[in-house]
Order: sequence, then structure tokens, then C-alpha cells
Amino acid sequence: MSAFWSFLDRFESHVCRILLAVFVTLLFVQIVARQIFGFSITWIEELSVILFVWFAYFGASYAARMAAHNRVTFHLNMMPRKQARIIEAIGDAFWIAFNVVFIWYAIEFISRLKPFVKAQTLGWEMRYVYMALPIAFTLMTIRIIQVNYLKLVRGVDPADPDRVTVEAVLELAEDEKRAYDREHR
Repeated sequence: MSAFWSFLDRFESHVCRILLAVFVTLLFVQIVARQIFGFSITWIEELSVILFVWFAYFGASYAARMAAHNRVTFHLNMMPRKQARIIEAIGDAFWIAFNVVFIWYAIEFISRLKPFVKAQTLGWEMRYVYMALPIAFTLMTIRIIQVNYLKLVRGVDPADPDRVTVEAVLELAEDEKRAYDREHR
């Protein structure tokens, strides 16, 4: 099963990177076309918006894996870790319930779209564009369950990316201070 999670981690990460690179490149091409050549490529803006939306939803799924979604945690930090994990899991159960309802309605919405409902300049059927919703929310639900399994069953808390970054910067500052003190003695 570890190979599946490893694949999913790489998959989401690579999808996000590719989407980001493509939509930023497209926007750069659009800016160059407007500013230097004096014309606009109409489909680039629409495709960039679609890619950005897909990027945001896949990024939200990846953030769920890293437990990086915003939460109010000051009260949880005052509790024993075991209790805090249980309360977080209860909150995540509501999140999962919301996701399941959202997935249901997204699929229902997509199934009701008629084939003639298309993206204006690209001509793509919008049902394919909107597929980002059930796909990303399903992945996000899987990730929430995965993180809760790690916390409740295995006793492993995913590192808070913000806290890790701050701690790394503080550690670097301490290292630089020690190096400065050694040089100026």
C-alpha cells in the first residue's frame, strides 16, 4: 500500500507543478503578444483560468495530505496530544461529510450539463472542465482519511509546513549567530 501513497504524493505534486508551469507560461506568452506584438491570443486567457482552477483544487488535495489547511488550533495545543487528535478527527469527519455531499452534487451538476455547454473560445465541453471538482474533492477526502489514519492509528503527526519553515529559519539564525560569535572573539 505504501507504493500507492508514494505514487499519489508524486502524482499530485507533479500535476500541480505541470499546471502551474503551463498556465504561467501561457500568461507570459499572452503578455509578450500584447505588449510586443500588439495582439491578443484569445484562448490563452480561458485556458489559463481553467488550468489555474485545476491547480488550486489539486493543490488543496495535496495540502490536505500535508495537513497544511488552515485550522484554529490554539485550543488544541493546550490539550494532551491524544485528546487533540480525537477532536481534530471529529472536525475532519465533518469535513469528509461536506466533501461527500459536494462530490455528489458536483457529479449531479456535471451529468446535467448538455453537450452544447462549451468553453467560449476553446470549444471544450464544460463537463470536462468541471471534472476537477469531483476528482479533487475525492482525492482530498482520501488524503483526510490518510492523515487521520497516520495520527490516530500510527501515532504520527504530519509536520506543519509553516512551523517547519519557521523552525528551520530560527535554526539557521542560531547557526549564523554562533558562526559570527566564533569569528569575532
